[in-house]
Amino acid sequence: MMIKPTEAELEILQLLWQRGPSSVREINDELNKSRDVGYTTTLKIMQLMHGKNILNRTEQGRYHVYEAAVSQENTQKQLLEKFVDSAFGGSTMSMVMQALGNHKASKEELEEIKKLLEGMG
Repeated sequence: MMIKPTEAELEILQLLWQRGPSSVREINDELNKSRDVGYTTTLKIMQLMHGKNILNRTEQGRYHVYEAAVSQENTQKQLLEKFVDSAFGGSTMSMVMQALGNHKASKEELEEIKKLLEGMG
């Protein structure tokens, strides 16, 4: 299933991938650590995500507990493929060169990249 989460949905997914199953209140509290987000806004987004089959929801007493219905790895892979196609004409090399050209990679990062590439060969 191809998912296209919005920026807000992706932020919630990141939290659920890190935390595991969580209530709306728990997710809203986490979001509020970086900016002011109303509880009803978080609730509405998570309800919409449930409707899109991006989240699973179970009832625990008076609360609904949500968890990601999509894996982090597959979601990141789909989003990256879409990004490379749309922004770099499908060229992974162009994307990597742009990323390395705009970011001063540390010696340690370059060594890790080198090891990764050697492992792919």
